[in-house]
Amino acid sequence: MNCLQSLPRSSALPLQGVKLQRRKPSPFFAAVNMVFTFCLSSQGMASRNGRPRNLTIKAIPGSPPSAEASGADVDEEKEKSEIYSHNMTQAMGAVLTYRHELGMNYNFITPELIVGSCLQTPEDVDKLRKIGVKTIFCLQQDSDLEYFGVDISAIREYARACGDIEHLRASVRDFDAFDLRIRLPAVISKLYKAINRNGGVTYIHCTAGLGRAPAAAMAYMYWVQGYKLSEAHDLLLGKRSCFPKLEAIKSASADILTGLKKKPVILTWKDPNCTTVEISGLDIGWGQRIPLKFDEEQGLWILRRELFEGRYEYKYIIDGEWTCNNYEQVTAPNKDGHVNNYVQVLANDADSASAALRERLTGADPDLNTAERLKIRQFLEACPDDDE
Repeated sequence: MNCLQSLPRSSALPLQGVKLQRRKPSPFFAAVNMVFTFCLSSQGMASRNGRPRNLTIKAIPGSPPSAEASGADVDEEKEKSEIYSHNMTQAMGAVLTYRHELGMNYNFITPELIVGSCLQTPEDVDKLRKIGVKTIFCLQQDSDLEYFGVDISAIREYARACGDIEHLRASVRDFDAFDLRIRLPAVISKLYKAINRNGGVTYIHCTAGLGRAPAAAMAYMYWVQGYKLSEAHDLLLGKRSCFPKLEAIKSASADILTGLKKKPVILTWKDPNCTTVEISGLDIGWGQRIPLKFDEEQGLWILRRELFEGRYEYKYIIDGEWTCNNYEQVTAPNKDGHVNNYVQVLANDADSASAALRERLTGADPDLNTAERLKIRQFLEACPDDDE
């Protein structure tokens, strides 16, 4: 059985010759009793008028700060947080303040499963050992760690020296639902095997414990522990304020059970007076953009792209202004009234049993039957481990 992990990571990137906007690494949540304000827009995007509504949320208390810091260190971290907040506004359409100096924070989702923010020092390993953690499961990329100067090697070496706790990594790009979808089967395979091997409590974390880690916990609960996806989602949000990407989990479930197939997609914008036309979202995440090429004969800006089956939301950026194309499919307004364009990529055999299964698993309230859950578990057991 082939593991989806064998797909090249570049499948999440634009086609050759397309230019991307680079973004800063992305720490994402706050710690004890921290209040952060961020502007929500449609599905993590900037709103049409570029002024999302403000929402204030309190972070759930976790552990105290990992170590005492000097005033200069705190000032440096605050400056980094301000820079990061600016980058997050561009990447996610959300104004977010993250105070790294407040340390690690976490919540028990079940008695054996914790979702939290990143470890910052080897001392954090001991904090987790005291509450029964046997596996630390890190979803961060190196760039996430480097931004705040987290020495992951020291943390891993200390965990190894302890002898009673295992530190594992399975990196996923932050704020990228497509990369999460493609990586999730291999990630949960590694998590599943570690939990079976080590027992005890498992600590799943990304940078802030707000996106990637909750999604991994939900997928494990859905695929392995027998929860309906909606039940896992409700339980998770009842324990921790977070924003897991449900569509990524739904699509990854269908990918395992039906396989991955690509189809060509063409998106267009009609306005010959524009200077630049770009698209964000799709399979590259909201933090990157793909420029469209202008076809003089047709008088259209055109993007030709191959996408895996699934539902993709996106938005146009016309001369720097975010907007929807009213001649393409538009999502229903969310609670704040924001909308995105979307495209549903279907296989050629849309009436087949495989297509029907994918439609059910990516629907509003999906569940797995016993045979499907068994097939996913067999897939997780057979999937080869990576070297991280």
